[in-house]
Amino acid sequence: MEAAQPADRVPADSTPPDGQPPVAPSRAAAVPEGEPALVEPAGAPGAAPPDGGAETGEQPAPPPGIDTRKSERSPKDMAISLLVLLIPIALLLAFYRGFLGGDQPTTVDPAPALESARAANAFPVSEPAELGDGWRTVSAKFQTVEGGSSLRLGYLTPEGRAAQMVQSSVPPERLLPTELTAEGQPQGQTDLGGRTWQRYTARGNEQALVLLEPNRTVIVVGDARDNELRHLATAIR
Repeated sequence: MEAAQPADRVPADSTPPDGQPPVAPSRAAAVPEGEPALVEPAGAPGAAPPDGGAETGEQPAPPPGIDTRKSERSPKDMAISLLVLLIPIALLLAFYRGFLGGDQPTTVDPAPALESARAANAFPVSEPAELGDGWRTVSAKFQTVEGGSSLRLGYLTPEGRAAQMVQSSVPPERLLPTELTAEGQPQGQTDLGGRTWQRYTARGNEQALVLLEPNRTVIVVGDARDNELRHLATAIR
């Protein structure tokens, strides 16, 4: 007598009964109980692709290549671009200098400041006369300050240097340290236009000529050359 077999065991003989087609044994049925079924990886040969590309035989188009030649500029192209920018700038600069006087200093009319000083009657007011060509008045101001009043006239010399004439009723012991700073030191006397002036050092590379009178003090100071300062002091009338 044969031993009883388990109900889920596949019969060894797969021959179908008479009159029926043969049946292939099932792989799932052949897997022993308790063991996982083998699953083929997605990329294995014969595995079905995740999409329908393999079914149609079409492949996804590759990304378009980047033409680097379009982003590259030769030195010649860069030079042409720079030239295009510089030409309008050069034309504007030429117009500014040639027609608007861009290189010329801004000049002022000293008459209003002189009139204000004379109207205040704080001290005898003088002004340079016959300075000559090349001298330009670039500032003029009259103001009342503590201890008196002051008139300032600023000039640009023919050599392009600065010179200033100060007339003031402020006592010289207060005026000189303010105008010449602590660096102002007497350097002797000089006669100009029949008057005796005191020579002083001043701030930085400046020098000064000082005229002391009973009712006013006149200072000619600047970084102009000594001959130009002397010319300005002599022209004061």
